Amino acid sequence: MTGDKYQELASRTMNPKLLKFQTELHAVHGLAGEVGEIHSIYQKVYQGHDLDTEHLKKEIGDLLWFVAELCTVHDWKLEDIMKLNIKKLYERYPEGFDSEHSLHRKSGDI
Repeated sequence: MTGDKYQELASRTMNPKLLKFQTELHAVHGLAGEVGEIHSIYQKVYQGHDLDTEHLKKEIGDLLWFVAELCTVHDWKLEDIMKLNIKKLYERYPEGFDSEHSLHRKSGDI
């Protein structure tokens, strides 16, 4: 499945009653919430639980849903965001990751 197809399918479950700014905030708060849920799955490992990879996969899916929602509310294509990120990483790490490039980024590299 492509990123754009995922975004299209995910968008059918967005709340159409929300105003644009409400949808944007819904996405941002949802992202934070899902990161918290993912964090909790890992935190339980320190309490003796096995890592619940099936639960983890579902929460990562939920995180992706909120990314798609945020892209949709801004009329961005998820695949364009994906390409932009890969371009940024390629420019930052032209030969793949290395600590030197990580520690000493070029001005404006965010």
